[in-house]
Amino acid sequence: MLSIPAPPKPCLAVVKSLTSDQHVPFQDSVCPVIEPVLPPTPNPDVCVPEEQKSKPRSWGGEDMTYLEYKHKIEFGKDEYDEIDTYCKQQDIAWSASPWDLDSVEFLQQYDLPFIKLPSAMLTNDKLLTSCVEKFNKVIFSTGMSTEKEIDHAVDILRSAKAVFNKSERIGLLHCNSSYPAPVNELNLSAINTLASKYEDFDIGYSGHEMTIGTTVASVLLGASIIERHITLDRTMEGSDHSASVTPWGLFKLVSGIRELEAAYGTGKIEVTETELPVRKKLRG
Repeated sequence: MLSIPAPPKPCLAVVKSLTSDQHVPFQDSVCPVIEPVLPPTPNPDVCVPEEQKSKPRSWGGEDMTYLEYKHKIEFGKDEYDEIDTYCKQQDIAWSASPWDLDSVEFLQQYDLPFIKLPSAMLTNDKLLTSCVEKFNKVIFSTGMSTEKEIDHAVDILRSAKAVFNKSERIGLLHCNSSYPAPVNELNLSAINTLASKYEDFDIGYSGHEMTIGTTVASVLLGASIIERHITLDRTMEGSDHSASVTPWGLFKLVSGIRELEAAYGTGKIEVTETELPVRKKLRG
């Protein structure tokens, strides 16, 4: 799963470039996620905390409030329609991350393989419930959350699955919400903790670190879903880019995971086929 930070509205070409075959190996089970989503209603007014709305922010050399900044960078319906059309032409799936109930309703018009809930919304019970009701597959991240908060979210999601008679397993991603996340704070061992505690969930990893080896290692620890942000240039303006991988970095990440899967083996001690002639030559 690939999270693409939404650039300014005029930069829809950046998203198209990131979702082109020359940049991303989508044939290798990679699905782009545009985050966050903005339907035709003024959702930043809804999902941005009140204490954050008036904070100063600069963008493109222009000073503005954080709320004004959010309105500038979010995509609207026209942009999402264009993304949907383009992805269909490229025969790739895409999804998005809703931060509010209006966005959930908005996204229902598209044929999305899953819906991805951000860590910030893990404590939003109504949003969790609505996503289970409206979509077949739900994935959520657990960054900046206590174990008690994760327990509560899991209870809400399990209850919603029962109420709406949903059978699809929910994805639960271990995550550190710092951008970029310090390697010594990743706590990848928590993947095992989550897998042991929530056996009815698909456990994965959402990485915001600047390295890729740690993300590959998460697969060895049992992560079955991987999310990383991608950018064309890590020096671009915006909070996500320094914690993102470049297209080349994504190729290396996918290759590393596939090599790990091939190398993992069965654990059985035995002489391999390629070792047999070597063994005969050196031992007789």
